[in-house]
Amino acid sequence: MADAQTIRAGLQDIVVHKDLRVPMRDGVTLAADVYHGTEDKPRPALVALSPYGKELQALALTTPPQRRPSPMWDGCIEAGDIARVVAEDYVHVIGDLRGSGDSEGEHIGNYNAGGVSLGQDAYDFIEWVAEQPWCDGNVGMIGISYFGSMQVFAAAERPPHLKAIFVSGGHYDFYETTYHGGIMWFMPRAAREGRGGDSGWAFTDRVKSRMLETYSPEEIKGRVAKRLEDPDVAAWPNLVHLLHYPKNHEAWFDIVMNELDGEWYEERNPINLAANIDIPVYLQIDQGRGWTVDGHIELFETLKGPKKLDIGSYPPMQSRPWIEEHDTMFRWYEYWLKGIDNGVMDEPAVSVFVEGSREVVTADTWPPRAVDYTPVYLRPRRKLSLEPELMGAEHAAPDGFYQAPLTVTDKVEIIDWSTAPFEEPTEMIGTGAAHLFVEIDQPDTNLIMRVWDEAPGGKRQLITTGFLKASHRELDEERTNEGNPYHPHTRAVPVEPGVIEEYVLRLYPFAATFLPGHRMVVELSNDEPLTDAHNALLPPDAFHLPVGRPVTHKIYRDAAHPSRLVLPFTRKAPASQASPEGER
Repeated sequence: MADAQTIRAGLQDIVVHKDLRVPMRDGVTLAADVYHGTEDKPRPALVALSPYGKELQALALTTPPQRRPSPMWDGCIEAGDIARVVAEDYVHVIGDLRGSGDSEGEHIGNYNAGGVSLGQDAYDFIEWVAEQPWCDGNVGMIGISYFGSMQVFAAAERPPHLKAIFVSGGHYDFYETTYHGGIMWFMPRAAREGRGGDSGWAFTDRVKSRMLETYSPEEIKGRVAKRLEDPDVAAWPNLVHLLHYPKNHEAWFDIVMNELDGEWYEERNPINLAANIDIPVYLQIDQGRGWTVDGHIELFETLKGPKKLDIGSYPPMQSRPWIEEHDTMFRWYEYWLKGIDNGVMDEPAVSVFVEGSREVVTADTWPPRAVDYTPVYLRPRRKLSLEPELMGAEHAAPDGFYQAPLTVTDKVEIIDWSTAPFEEPTEMIGTGAAHLFVEIDQPDTNLIMRVWDEAPGGKRQLITTGFLKASHRELDEERTNEGNPYHPHTRAVPVEPGVIEEYVLRLYPFAATFLPGHRMVVELSNDEPLTDAHNALLPPDAFHLPVGRPVTHKIYRDAAHPSRLVLPFTRKAPASQASPEGER
């Protein structure tokens, strides 16, 4: 056991054990730092595991929490408020995953450590913690994002001393984390390379590409050449560099090389492992980042044991160091790790904050209210209406926009449609869909939809988003439901230029009440504006790969092509108010 030292944090003394070596079953050791109070007694322990580096997490003791758009916000300081954990009389154990930081071993590929499941290492780590003299044998876990995903991996292995977990902002289906509707998202690059507000992984020379470990140099050369046939990839300098020099960014190389869903992602998909989890699980996620809301709901519906789902309010990015949700987390662990009956399990399983009304809706299932899926149609003069268009395309001519590549322009073209001001509070909770009839003049493009709540003075808040790469338009009809489409993303089918196709975008889960006087505004583009009221709250790299070719889009919304949104109305059914249609 390494010698302990006592440090001063705020007004309290904290005992720290630095650089402890935690043995894995194959002989590899992981590095850990341990923090607890000065009284010599065993306590419940909260374990945090990631590849981001335990030394980075220690900044929680000295750095005031930062919110975006602060330039000091660092997305990788996610292990929690160390001083608060100690003050609540827990032991905080922060470890480096295999192959990262000060730990031994190799980390090959995403969620795969040298051929060893990260859950297996987590099992061994947790059981080691439970045997230490400063732990009373009751172990939970702590941390958001990657740390949250590690909790699911650990729980699926069923270590005997892991009594409960509290997951905030985790990432689960890693394909859906990186390719939204088939469109590559750059935020995972930031977390690995250390760009745009992220320190990135605590890289060592033992973090390796699974692709490079699996295929011969000749095979890799052929696969890289094939990937560069995508003009979106070929137009982006960072990706060209990565594909030619993969040794610098092995984990990101693997993700870029696997643009379709399939076995590479599914074998380490935490959702697939969740059926093994039988301990209590609390899932917390804030609105504004739809793919993570989606993942939390999918995980919640998969779990069989005691569980909670808490969907919080906007904005989408928590502080770094992470301090939010600690009150709720300690209440959860007080019940499950300390045996104090505080009534937390007497409360409804699902809690949803509704934007607009600022009401919290509770229930035992998601969605928390009955949903009336209702179409809202795109109409001429950029209107949205409950009534479909009666004229044909020769009279209700299509809307459209031309987008030049961002290599030759800074302007992102956006077309929008809006309702008239709502006359009554109108609540929507759930997923949605956008059925768009579009003609494009290229074999592929992106379709990016953003839905806003616009107040009378013009102030807007993002409500939900939808993404679809046109070549990924194929639907799984068996898994697709009204208002909830499912795309398998297992193959790309080029679009035939000049042909009108129906594209169905999945609108990520949301909860919002449109107040009287407010409008719903729906925007469509094939790239994203780099800065606006929403994106300013996200790290600089939180945007999607732009389209690398010039594309003309025609959006048909006539009697033969009923382009529409299908929305989850839950209160004030549309029939009870005037049709949300009117002059802009």
